[in-house]
Amino acid sequence: MALMRTNFYVPANNAVFMDKCAKYGADNITFDVEDAVPPQEKANARKMAREHLEAAHVNGASVYVRINGFHTEFADDDLEAVVYPGLDGVTLPKTRNKADVERLDATLTRLEKERGMEPGSVKIAVLLETAEGIMNANEIVHASERLVAAFFGAVDYCCDLRITRTNLGPEQFVARTIVGIAARSAGLVALDAPFADFSNMDDFIQNTKDGCQMGFEGRMIIHPSQIPVAHELYSPTAEEVEYSKKVIKFFEEEGLAKGLASVSMDGKMVDTPVYTSAQNVVARYEEIKAQEAKMK
Repeated sequence: MALMRTNFYVPANNAVFMDKCAKYGADNITFDVEDAVPPQEKANARKMAREHLEAAHVNGASVYVRINGFHTEFADDDLEAVVYPGLDGVTLPKTRNKADVERLDATLTRLEKERGMEPGSVKIAVLLETAEGIMNANEIVHASERLVAAFFGAVDYCCDLRITRTNLGPEQFVARTIVGIAARSAGLVALDAPFADFSNMDDFIQNTKDGCQMGFEGRMIIHPSQIPVAHELYSPTAEEVEYSKKVIKFFEEEGLAKGLASVSMDGKMVDTPVYTSAQNVVARYEEIKAQEAKMK
């Protein structure tokens, strides 16, 4: 799976932000031509997004563009403007159903062919942030082989439900859980919502930890100060990595090598799911180290 602990969203019409966004070391940089850009600035944002595709990779980040949704008049123009070499993926906001994903997939296929790009090279991330999208989550996450991630979008979700959004988000629990489960059912990375109160780091940390327990492995980032904190929270600790390596070695030597599928280590049962979880921790650790090696 793609490593996307931090998905740093940058208004694509803001030249200052666009020029310096790569220096913060996010795993992913997403040029936003949707909600962060007013209608009169859409054309300028598309132009700037395309011009910055290559430069944003400087620290090893993947580069996506969040287009406008298919419920608007802007989506097709967005795609025509930004699908060029250097684009790693497109994030589709307010995804309603599988037809939205299929339409995006078909458009990407056409544009890749027309522009000499590798077929299937542009990936898709979906934002599930409306009541309709949450209810259709399972069909959405299985709608295309290009899909790599599914975001939960708290702001639009709460707006759609006409409820008050809070920092710790008990009102979002059910929807967040659905997105986490749906994403993992399709082998996608589950990505959490942006945390708007960026000056409140205590609540950001607690909200992120809560999301981790729902299966989220990264989130949308709206302020650079959130990046290093999120990287730490979405990464296994040194103690977790050391313990996981111990579990793997013990289970392979005392379990698998002796024909056993369950063994006792330090007074705790170690069986196949525990072994697999330990392998996942070590694999994520190695993935993170590889990402860090790309950064200047």
